[in-house]
Amino acid sequence: MNGSPLTHVMNAVRLELALYRSIGRWLARRPDVPDGATPIGYAQLVAPMLWLWIFGSATEAIVVEVLLRHFDAPWAEAIRLPLLVVGIWGVLWMIGMMAAYRVRPHLLSEANLRIRNSARTWVDVPLNRIASVHTVEHELPGIIKAVHQDDKLLLVGVSARTNLELRLDGIADLRTSGGDVAASRVGLWVDEPRSVRTLLQTHLPTAT
Repeated sequence: MNGSPLTHVMNAVRLELALYRSIGRWLARRPDVPDGATPIGYAQLVAPMLWLWIFGSATEAIVVEVLLRHFDAPWAEAIRLPLLVVGIWGVLWMIGMMAAYRVRPHLLSEANLRIRNSARTWVDVPLNRIASVHTVEHELPGIIKAVHQDDKLLLVGVSARTNLELRLDGIADLRTSGGDVAASRVGLWVDEPRSVRTLLQTHLPTAT
């Protein structure tokens, strides 16, 4: 999505703060789940990769710090502290990502399914617009963006994948964290697609 440099900076700051809030919720064991909403997890696919990144980044920061302390040179001391700060920030950022996946699950309420991805991405799908639910896999073209639209198919992926598809009763204007989007199908990733499909089917207005 296009925007001014200031908009991009503000979005980056908001994401950063949201990640730190997620760490706080994770430590306090207070997931972002309102009363009356049913959480639907989606973190199992990405968790192993994130843990590897966290461990690798932490190890790298420690190794660099130890090596630079053994160099008796002005340049080593000059870059040691900045590299240590960057290394710690990187580890905290990835821990924040992990925390956001854990404490911000999808939310099923009486009238709405809020599809989430990490700290600030969400899509609202009214249950009365869902005609059917299917276990269908899609791949997003790249892993940078969590949301992708191809014609009227809207994908909210985890690691560039979705495994559940909501087929709507027509083209609907859906509220999202990036603005309204018109779609007739919505793909998302969940940890247990068959169980979630059954759960959603029982909450549709047409369910008997």
